[in-house]
Amino acid sequence: MSAPDPETQTYFDALLRPNQSLSRPAFWVIMSIVAGANLISAFAFISSGAFPIIGFLGLDVLVVWLAFKACFKSQRQWTRVQITNDVLRVDHMNPKGEESSVELPTAFARIELKTPLTPNSWVTLAHRREAYVIGRFLTMDERHSLVEAMRDALQRARRHTYSSDI
Repeated sequence: MSAPDPETQTYFDALLRPNQSLSRPAFWVIMSIVAGANLISAFAFISSGAFPIIGFLGLDVLVVWLAFKACFKSQRQWTRVQITNDVLRVDHMNPKGEESSVELPTAFARIELKTPLTPNSWVTLAHRREAYVIGRFLTMDERHSLVEAMRDALQRARRHTYSSDI
C-alpha cells in the first residue's frame, strides 16, 4: 500500500474475516474426545477379534482432523475494503495466502446486492464491465449491513469530492 495522502479522507475502512467456528483449544478437546471414543471402540473390537476394524477407526480420526484443518485454512482469508475521496480499494488474501488488490474510482463504482436476499446474493463491486464479489463468507444480514454502510460511505465520498469543486 502507498503512503496516505494528508488530503485524502477515509470514509469507510473494514476488515472482513470469516466467522471462527472453533478455537484451537476447543479443537484439541474435540479431537481428544474423537480419539478417545475410537480408542475405546478399538479395545472392544480387539477383544471380539475384529482386528481389521482398528485401521478404519484410525482413518476416522484422520478424516476428522483433515476436515478441521481445511476449515481452519479457509478461515485465514480476509478482505479489506477502504473508501476514500478518490478510490474504493479492496485488498484480499485467499486461503492459500495469495494477495490481490483492486482500486475503483468512487465516482463510477457501484455496490450491488441482489434482493430479495438469498444465500446466493453476493456483494458485488462493479465498475465498467468489471465486477468483483466480496464477502462470500458473510451471513445474509452481514452482507446487507455491509452494503448499506458502503453505499453511505460512497455517497459521502462523492459528495465531498464533487461539492468542493463547485
